[in-house]
Amino acid sequence: MNTKEKLIEFMKKEIYKPMTKEELANFFNITNKEKKEFYNILDEMERDGHIIKTRRKRYGIPEKMNLVVGILQGHPRGYGFVVPINEEFTDVFVPFQDLNGALHGDKVIARIIKKGKDGKNHEGEIIRILERANYKIVGTFEKSRNFGFVVPDDPRISMDVFIPKVEMNGAKTDHKVVVEIIRWPEKRRSPEGKIIEILGYKDDVGTDILAAIKKYNLPEDFPEDVIKQVDKIPEKIPQEEIKRRVDLRRMNIFTIDGADAKDLDDAVSIEELDNGNYRLGVHIADVSYYVKEKSPLDKEALKRGTSVYLVDRVIPMLPKKLSNGACSLNPNVPRLTLSVFMEIDKNGKVVDHEIVESVIESKERLVYTDVSDLLENEDPELRKRYSHILDDLKKMEHLCNILRRRREERGSIDFNFSESKIILNEDGKPVEVKKAERRIANRIIEEFMLVCNETVAEYMYWSQVPFVYRIHEDPDEEKIIEFNKFIHNFGYSLKGIQEIHPKELKLLLDKVEGKKEENIINTLMLRSLKKAIYSTENSGHFGLAARYYCHFTSPIRRYPDLQIHRIIKEFLKNSLNEQRIAKLERILPKVAYKSSERERVAEEAEREVEDLKKAEFMLERIGEVYEGIISGVTPFGIFVELENTIEGLVHISSLVDDYYQYDEDNYCFIGERTNKTYRIGDIVTVKVVKADIAKREIDFILVDEDEN
Repeated sequence: MNTKEKLIEFMKKEIYKPMTKEELANFFNITNKEKKEFYNILDEMERDGHIIKTRRKRYGIPEKMNLVVGILQGHPRGYGFVVPINEEFTDVFVPFQDLNGALHGDKVIARIIKKGKDGKNHEGEIIRILERANYKIVGTFEKSRNFGFVVPDDPRISMDVFIPKVEMNGAKTDHKVVVEIIRWPEKRRSPEGKIIEILGYKDDVGTDILAAIKKYNLPEDFPEDVIKQVDKIPEKIPQEEIKRRVDLRRMNIFTIDGADAKDLDDAVSIEELDNGNYRLGVHIADVSYYVKEKSPLDKEALKRGTSVYLVDRVIPMLPKKLSNGACSLNPNVPRLTLSVFMEIDKNGKVVDHEIVESVIESKERLVYTDVSDLLENEDPELRKRYSHILDDLKKMEHLCNILRRRREERGSIDFNFSESKIILNEDGKPVEVKKAERRIANRIIEEFMLVCNETVAEYMYWSQVPFVYRIHEDPDEEKIIEFNKFIHNFGYSLKGIQEIHPKELKLLLDKVEGKKEENIINTLMLRSLKKAIYSTENSGHFGLAARYYCHFTSPIRRYPDLQIHRIIKEFLKNSLNEQRIAKLERILPKVAYKSSERERVAEEAEREVEDLKKAEFMLERIGEVYEGIISGVTPFGIFVELENTIEGLVHISSLVDDYYQYDEDNYCFIGERTNKTYRIGDIVTVKVVKADIAKREIDFILVDEDEN
């Protein structure tokens, strides 16, 4: 047990009364030489929110002091919720008047002032702000004669930022700006700031995406020391490095990716063995050869955590010379890889595997649509063009089906969500929004990457070395009970909800496939599950029904993959000594936490840009009529999703043919006079009446079919 764990265990005891740092040092027999480090540990634990220091400089744990430490989630209506750092506790509702200057994203301490009953949230007030989240805010500037203010783009920051005249720096009304906070808000006082960057007028082409980049603090350019390091990387691979590796350049290895992908980090190969098994090869770009630990390039990659894929651009984790060049598995050039060969039997079980440092030369740069047309439709032109690898592709299709069947049998959950594909013209305007295809070629690569990630994770787990796993913890029982109540409305139910098995959820998804309620049941099931994260502790992956899982296959665009490549290579070379293991045990928890955090930011930014481009697309289609499905019902209205994945809101105020009551338990509206019901999963006809790009909102009204 380390010092932090000992302190928390001691403070949890009933007899413990808050002590000063000196009293704690005496109790734990800390020598004068060790005191500085001990006090630093107390400071760190206080910063992290594990312990609290009172005004009398005494330490204790929050829960014994009627306090909660967490992150404030703001709401557009002004109030907020404190999401506790300790997941054992429920969220705390904080009214606007009790925020006391805290803003969305701040790490805060809340005092409980009213206990929640019957499943309702506790109510509290913010008593201390531990860490500010919004030093810079992106928003729209509005100018008055002697001052101005910025309306934040993020609706969760519900306070405008006051701008004194001397801090406007040339900003004009309707400019999209970045404001730096120079005075934090207080109980009844707005924050004060200065304009540090003008992005352009809010309706200018490109300003919207640039604003999102700034809002999420996504780094557009690489620092100078990183550029200098990359410039020194040679174009050609040294011969001595090639000689050191397993040479696979003569093998039939190729990549399959999207047509617009430029960072190709995985290639595949397949052989049929004499015993009837398949030997699948997954060959992953050896990014760790170029990105050395602790180098400027490595530090910047960890800071970014992941590449961010926005509608019209990629903000890469690594500079283009690496991501699109030296590391990308482009065809007909030698590339350094880490190859995993798996022998897989007719039941989809990996019976043997081998991991080697290798060099490959991809024979083809294939795209998903071509491979799918070839396998699904036997396109004659494509058969001729790819005759030299047609046999391999058919074997891959067969193996993909075997692997998928095995995964489904064990209960792996495969959500059937429609992702969006947004097509922009040269001016950045959206001209088409459609469902992204998920055909056989996409499934082949998905299955091969999944089995590779599992194989690597299991191997490294039993090797008993420090590692970064991709985990997905079991869902909370309360959320599954609520979900079970909801699906009862559609005539479904779950068994064994106290310790739900993913197989039970998989069976439900099979039952609803193709039915009108499929999308909403998929959505609410996903909300009932926890979020997958990175961790140094292997607790399995609930969604995949896998005991071992990691991210190994995308080191060009994900930092955890790069990190574990280093560990695997060191393990293969027997260079993991005690000193190195101790260092890994120290740094890997930070890598896992930072990577999970950056992944969340990337997802939010990607979703926001997608939503604003959808709103921009519908702005040109005001008055048009579409068929859609009710995807959500809330007290303020009905969400309707169109076939092309665009979602809009029918406000309750627009339902004028009756007075509608909201039925919370059954997720529906019922007309008092007509008994007309609008329920999740119902097919409806809607007309587009409004699209607000700034708010990323689309409004519909319901239309009677007779009116069309």
